[in-house]
Amino acid sequence: MAKQLYLIKLGEISLKGQNRSFFENRLKANLKEKLKDIKSSFSKQKGRFFLEVEEDSDLQKVEKALKTTFGIVGFAKAVRCGKEFDEITKEALRLTSHFSSTFKVETVRSDKGYFLTSYEISAKLGFEILNANHNLKVDVKNPNEVLYVEIRDKAYLYCSATKGAMGLPVATAGKGVIMLSGGLDSPVASYMMAKRGLKQEAVYFHAYPYTSDKALEKVVSLAKVLKEFHGPLRLHVIPFTPVQLHIKAHSYEEENTLLMRACMVKIATMIANKISALALVSGEALSQVASQTLESISFTDSVTELPVFRPLIGMDKQEIITISKEIGTYDISILPFDDCCTIFSPKHPLVRPDKKKITASYQKMGIESLLAEAFEKRDIIDI
Repeated sequence: MAKQLYLIKLGEISLKGQNRSFFENRLKANLKEKLKDIKSSFSKQKGRFFLEVEEDSDLQKVEKALKTTFGIVGFAKAVRCGKEFDEITKEALRLTSHFSSTFKVETVRSDKGYFLTSYEISAKLGFEILNANHNLKVDVKNPNEVLYVEIRDKAYLYCSATKGAMGLPVATAGKGVIMLSGGLDSPVASYMMAKRGLKQEAVYFHAYPYTSDKALEKVVSLAKVLKEFHGPLRLHVIPFTPVQLHIKAHSYEEENTLLMRACMVKIATMIANKISALALVSGEALSQVASQTLESISFTDSVTELPVFRPLIGMDKQEIITISKEIGTYDISILPFDDCCTIFSPKHPLVRPDKKKITASYQKMGIESLLAEAFEKRDIIDI
């Protein structure tokens, strides 16, 4: 049966020196997980992966996997042939038969022993293509079409490449816990840390009946979108209502949001310790809301021994919205189902808390047993 070949371009992985095989093997495993229902084979050369699937496979599924797998800079449907120049010319003419205006040939010669230089290959192929189609013109600066040629163990030719997700393969940078709400920010934060290779499990704080099951469904939907980038994703759902009611009854109203955030970080740390994760991930951006001022962040960080990654910390809201649209979480995030943060927010929250005073308020609540109970009663949803 005929095969479809994909040439896969690697970026940062190629710079990893003696550790490169670790990243390449993880990328291969991540792709195989996504393509487990499709018969495929992989091979690799420096800076490239090659994926072959049967031509009657679900190519849309294949290409979606290639687009959403971190570690891939770009990919293209390609053809492979021998390195005899007549054979390369034959394939070049076939691939460029649809060219209609301006073009160029761009060659990479990884086989430095090949009898022609990259420039000579491009020039000779360009000459043959012009002879075959007199309506074409060469434009090396701004062509409408490009024929790419790579001389390796064989010759590989392709006409257009699709941009990949870039970054590093998920699970090459350890494990973390993302505090996932139904808003715009935390899904983007999770995506950005996955792009740096961080494998994650998610925790959502559910305040039923003050928040409806629609709010939980919204978070599950967000997790399903993130799964396309993460691979399989586990969601821990915390029954958070008793904790919030306790905070409301045992603290000043203006302190509620900060104390709630501290409790979330505490429970997320419990999950991290349970699953051997070494970091927490938050969607906070500096000064976006009262609980995200420098003083507020200093307090919430003080209740955990783990580092808290905030990849959005210096971003503008519009930048976050742009990424959320690109990755497919925006339309879900704006659905009108409030989470627990919104329901229990005070009218006038503390903006710049005194760390000693707010720490004393936290300790005075005597809430640790309730946090442990909420952790033990969590539901787990495997996406």
